[in-house]
Amino acid sequence: MAGIGCHGMTTWMPTRNTQTITHMGGEGANWIGQAGFATEKHVFQNLGDGTYTHSGLLAIRAVAASGVNITYKILYNDAVAMTGGQSAESGFTVPQIASQMAAEGAKRVVIVSDEPDKYPDMSLFPRGVTTHDRKDLDLVQRELRDISGLTILIYDQTCAAEKRRRRKRGLFPDPQKRAFINDAVCEGCGDCSVKSNCVSVKPLETELGRKRVIDQSSCNKDFSCVEGFCPSFVTVHGGGLRKVSKSSVSAQDPFGGLPMPAVRPLYEPYNMLMTGIGGTGVITVGALLGMAAHLEGKGCSVLDFTGLAQKNGGVMTHVRIAPAPEDIAAVRIAAGGADLLLGFDIVGAASPVALARIEQGVTRAVINTSMTPTAAFVTDGNIDF
Repeated sequence: MAGIGCHGMTTWMPTRNTQTITHMGGEGANWIGQAGFATEKHVFQNLGDGTYTHSGLLAIRAVAASGVNITYKILYNDAVAMTGGQSAESGFTVPQIASQMAAEGAKRVVIVSDEPDKYPDMSLFPRGVTTHDRKDLDLVQRELRDISGLTILIYDQTCAAEKRRRRKRGLFPDPQKRAFINDAVCEGCGDCSVKSNCVSVKPLETELGRKRVIDQSSCNKDFSCVEGFCPSFVTVHGGGLRKVSKSSVSAQDPFGGLPMPAVRPLYEPYNMLMTGIGGTGVITVGALLGMAAHLEGKGCSVLDFTGLAQKNGGVMTHVRIAPAPEDIAAVRIAAGGADLLLGFDIVGAASPVALARIEQGVTRAVINTSMTPTAAFVTDGNIDF
């Protein structure tokens, strides 16, 4: 069962069999009423650490009092990732959550982690709490499913998006190790995607068919892809990515001799629609254009739709520039109202929402034709982009 948080996205995934949605703090409470009328005798309920701190604990308390059979999977990812990556209020540690759950009457509390050895001192935990490697997740869940009443599984793994962000700032360990796929050996079976469920495993089109490649720019060094049944993986230890060679252009400005472009007179709002995915710079470019218009004394509005951007989700920005601020009555570009479409990503540019804004004979478009695979490739290795 889903709730509020990143794990709520599993309701969109056909292979996950995750059902229902509820308000923040209601996770699992709906099972109190459903359990007596369902043939299923036990359910798993996802709950993020941020929601747990906010109000999820109250739902757990109600479930414990009701006596229904349920396992809460408390996802301790160390960040409220969907709203900016800030720390959860109060900042409970895993031992503190385990102790709180034991006090609430949980029949069993287990810890599953990608670093099971990070807790050498088990005296910090209540008696009976055990730790397990994430490889054993399915086995642990099957054991908890057969225990009557409330059980707790705390999954301890730092959010992948936060790992990358913190590593760039030098705030998180960065393993001197990288995984690569030898495309001469890869047979394109896709077991690496099955094992890792990672969007950094991308398709590589070759004359021998579709194979796989690791996108080093988005790889979070989780290395679960290496656990696939595959001889094509190569891990490089201690090396770094090759730097792009510097341009051989002289220090003299190569564009200095070009004439300035003719400035188009602005009599009414000029509408620019930009589409892309998280990380392609859509929000940044929109902000730069907006500030440039502001510095020139023009009216400008910038409307960002970030959605699930940090998870490679779609991003769209509406930029409207007018002679004066009062010339802009609405910040959203209306249907058929785009003068310019900047397609940072061709899938986003071809989406129904974007196409509805263009008008034949009016809209001009500049499109990046590079094909960036969508997250659907993780579950369907034969998808036609």
